[in-house]
Amino acid sequence: MIQQPTDPATVEDDDDALAPDLEAEQSPGALLTAEAGPEAAGLRLDKWLAEALGDPGLTRSRLKQLIDEGRVSLDGRTLTAADASRKVRAGQTAAVTVPPPEPAVPEPQDIPLSVVFEDAHLIVVDKPAGMVVHPAAGNADGTLVNALLHHCGASLSGIGGVRRPGIVHRIDKDTSGLLVAAKTDAAHQGLAALFARHDIERVYTAVVWGVPMPRRGTITGNIARSTANRQKMAVVKSGGKPAVTHYQVVTPLAGDTALVTCRLETGRTHQIRVHMATQGHPLVGDPVYGRSRNVGRRGLSEAQAAALKGFKRQALHAGVLGFVHPVTGAALRFESALPADMADLVAALQEG
Repeated sequence: MIQQPTDPATVEDDDDALAPDLEAEQSPGALLTAEAGPEAAGLRLDKWLAEALGDPGLTRSRLKQLIDEGRVSLDGRTLTAADASRKVRAGQTAAVTVPPPEPAVPEPQDIPLSVVFEDAHLIVVDKPAGMVVHPAAGNADGTLVNALLHHCGASLSGIGGVRRPGIVHRIDKDTSGLLVAAKTDAAHQGLAALFARHDIERVYTAVVWGVPMPRRGTITGNIARSTANRQKMAVVKSGGKPAVTHYQVVTPLAGDTALVTCRLETGRTHQIRVHMATQGHPLVGDPVYGRSRNVGRRGLSEAQAAALKGFKRQALHAGVLGFVHPVTGAALRFESALPADMADLVAALQEG
């Protein structure tokens, strides 16, 4: 829902989705069991297990590997590589221990960085749109972490020790703007505490469809992963994590769009994109939470219509980042101008 403007200094919730993943030690693995029925009699062990366990990740080749590693037993006896082809008898019980996936160790890569600030403890960079922050499935390299490893070397906090080395918050791949990373353990812990308390100034600039009313206000609504689409987040009536976004319209633009700023009080995954979309003002270019708009009937010039149609990422930029240095105590505040693509979009929509 939208509330009237409130005192922005009051921050009450204490759980930040974009704080570092300070996860517990990995579990030793999942234990899966299967009992052979009459229909399984005579099947190869690896073939039967692949069918019986019903896990697409446990292919016959993967099961053979687990057998080789001594992670599969049959009727209590640990199997060896030679047992993969043995025939199964009805009534036999197999147990498979599936180890947790090992996190990939990021490799340093010589990727240019726009460094806004750097000292012995931390580094602030201006991330371009299109760069993923941390290696993950589908983005094994070419990420900000790969670039930081090369730039900072062994000084980057937690390298090889945690899943997001040195990273205390993230911004989406196709969102541009300011991000801070720790270079020492002391800075990492201090920044983590600041984010956990929401004691960070974060202001984003966005271009949205429609002109929000009132022109200034606060959007609240707990955010959780969508049950309808696991690739999306959603505002939920119960559960989820509290989320608060303070917005202000900077100026209406052509084509029933507006330039707005959004100040995060909390930092949930996709928070601004979700909150603005739930109010009927999705971000221009957002492929996940936006929707197709007919820009041809909005009194736009040809150039303005082309600018809107041609903007293929969410129009969102992390333009302000402020915090107290976790080691020196100095007050730091950084500003980043709109990147060229967003600046061109705004300029086109202001003309005429």
